[in-house]
Amino acid sequence: MAKYRPSRRSPFTRQGSAVLAIIVVVALVGCMLRSMASQQQARHTYAPLDSTVDMLYVRVPAVLANSDVDYTGFRVGFNAGKHVPNYVAWELTAERTEGAYSRKGVPFQADADVDGCAVTADYRRSGFDRGHMAPAADMKWDSVAMIQCHYLTNIAPQAQQLNTGAWNRLENLCRKWARRYGRIFIVAGPVLTDSLTRHIGRTGVVVPDRYFKVVVAPDAQPPMGIGFMMPNGYVEGGVQQTAMSIDNVEAITGLDFFSALPDSVEADVEAQTSFHQWNVR
Repeated sequence: MAKYRPSRRSPFTRQGSAVLAIIVVVALVGCMLRSMASQQQARHTYAPLDSTVDMLYVRVPAVLANSDVDYTGFRVGFNAGKHVPNYVAWELTAERTEGAYSRKGVPFQADADVDGCAVTADYRRSGFDRGHMAPAADMKWDSVAMIQCHYLTNIAPQAQQLNTGAWNRLENLCRKWARRYGRIFIVAGPVLTDSLTRHIGRTGVVVPDRYFKVVVAPDAQPPMGIGFMMPNGYVEGGVQQTAMSIDNVEAITGLDFFSALPDSVEADVEAQTSFHQWNVR
């Protein structure tokens, strides 16, 4: 009778091979999951925007007369026929929210180099405030910027309820956001695509029915954007009730903002509407 010879591959050896195979599979799956997580993180991490990118450029529709004027610290797209800006755009950094230069004693004045600019007499006894688009408190960092932001090319007729109310509160919020995110880009102005029938002064300065402001924080992770549309009067419900997407502001005004952003980032930030996300961090 032949002697029993145990197999060289005992059950214990086969079991060890199975365990080794499981370990290899688990390791491979772990590598795949880590790779997927890394790719997912990469998709949601945005490189800082190049500081040389021209974020202040605004495309103005052909139906609006426009002349771009660059001042210290801000850019104006001026409408000579309506005697107010189509838009005013500026970068606000954390550092620029502070400064030694006060608006006290700085006069409003016409910019003699800009055709169609209003004059100070146009606003006198008009019932409207001289409403800053780029506010003086954002220009405290430079004496020339402070003087130039009082040019009437940066001004439009605002009801006092708006100028000292929700519009002022939004300006304060923008300074808070600039300090939080390092820098933001802002564009503000009157809505000139409405049928406007009111005018003030001998120049015939148009009185807008509404005002807009759009804001982006390109260095936030992820980048953020929001728009606002306010009536030229008392704002029911305050700033939050006027929030909308930048896309909606563009549809109303005909203006195109922040085209210097990468297309995917621009599409994302201009669709956002969350006022809450700007105030939770």
